[in-house]
Amino acid sequence: MAALSQRLAAIASPQRMRIIAELMTGETHVSELARRVGMSRALLYMHLTKLQEAGFIHGHLALSEDGKALKLFELSDFSITITPASIAAALPEENEQ
Repeated sequence: MAALSQRLAAIASPQRMRIIAELMTGETHVSELARRVGMSRALLYMHLTKLQEAGFIHGHLALSEDGKALKLFELSDFSITITPASIAAALPEENEQ
C-alpha cells in the first residue's frame, strides 16, 4: 500500500482526477482514454504511472481481434480515509528525516 502522502499527491492533480473519473466507466484502452481526457499518450502514461504506483489503477495487456497488443487500464478498489490519527501515523519519525 502506498504511503498516505504519495496517495494524496497522486490525486491532487486535476488531470489525474479526470482520468479516475473516466475509468469509472470500466476498463479502457490507452488511446481511447487519451482521446477522452484530451492529452497525448506520452503525458497520459506519466499520469497513469503515478496513479498505478499509488494503487488507484492497474493495467494489463490484452490482444485485439487482429492480434495487436492493447494496454488496458481500470480502477482498483480503493478508498481513502483521512483522520488526524492517519496523518500523524504517516509522519516520519524525527530520526528518519
